Formats: sequence, C-alpha cells, structure tokens
Amino acid sequence: MALAQRDTQYHTYADYLSWPEDVRYELIDGVAWCMAPAPTLDHQELAGGIYRQLGNALQGQSCRPFIAPVDVRLPRADEEDGRIDTVVQPDVLVVCDPAKLDRRGVRGAPDLVVEVISPGSASHDHWRKRQVYERAGVPEYWLVHPADRMVTIYRLQDGGFGKPEVVELAGETPVRVLPDVVIVWDELVARLIAFEP
Repeated sequence: MALAQRDTQYHTYADYLSWPEDVRYELIDGVAWCMAPAPTLDHQELAGGIYRQLGNALQGQSCRPFIAPVDVRLPRADEEDGRIDTVVQPDVLVVCDPAKLDRRGVRGAPDLVVEVISPGSASHDHWRKRQVYERAGVPEYWLVHPADRMVTIYRLQDGGFGKPEVVELAGETPVRVLPDVVIVWDELVARLIAFEP
C-alpha cells in the first residue's frame, strides 16, 4: 500500500505546525504525505538496535543520534522556517553539527540517515526521500530491508549519490561518515527471527 497524500495543496512548515498531532505527515516539496501506520516489531527492533549501537559508539562525542519521530527541516536555501516546504522524519539519524539542532528538531542535512523499509513506505523511501536527501547534501543514506535482510547504502560524492552499495545484514557494516563506527547485524537479525511465523 503506497502512502497517501493529505490533499493537493502546496504546504509549508508553517502549515505543518498547525495540523493536529494525532496524524503524522512528511512534507516533500510542499506535498503532505501521510505517514505509514504503526511499524512492525521487526521495523522497531532494527531501528531501535541501530539507534542503540550508534548511541553507544558516539557517547562523549559531538555527533548525536536520534530516533523517530524527529522533524528534520530541509531548507533549499536560507528561507525562514515557516517557508520551508520539506520536513521529514527519518527512522534514525545522526547530526554532528550542534548548530543544526533546536527545540523543534533539526534544520539542515543530518550526517547519516537510516530508513527501515516497510511495505507501505518502500517507494517513498527509495524514490522521493532519496532525492530529497541527495539534494539536501546528506553524506550517507541507508535503506534497511528487514524482509530481504540487506541494506542499500548511498554515499554523497561530487554533489550526488553514487552507485549504491548493497550488503547483507550480517557481520559488521562501517558507517563511513562516522569514523570507527560500525553496525553489528548478527544479534539484530537473530532477534527478528523470533517474530517470523
């Protein structure tokens, strides 16, 4: 099931802030997309496990990991917050520049974005959000596929995402944008098996 649009109007962050909090949206180029329903336990195990490993590895450093829901405002230039038309909520993210953090979340490109793919969000994450993260200058973008047990990794080079690296959710995968940080998959994947029928 694909994500549904809220309506056909153009929206900004100012509109976004006025909407009720009981339904979550992401704004991409002014289009409001309804967020998928509550994620599966596999999704939560992976997102939580990745966040925990990043938090442990980055303890005492300036880089800070966050887990959804956190609003990430991605301005195109230096427009004021109310005029920003792209606001996303990645599953897991890391921000190394404290100047990008404020009470409302993050303004500007995170250093790492991780999206755990759900059936209802796959095309949204692979297509729309990848383009947004590339345009914003996110150095590293991971798409974790629980069902296929693989991760697709995009890295920014020469202003755009190069050919992705696709690796199995096994052993360790280094986070290149964060020196000496790796994600260890074996224990995370072993926990997923407990939920399979």
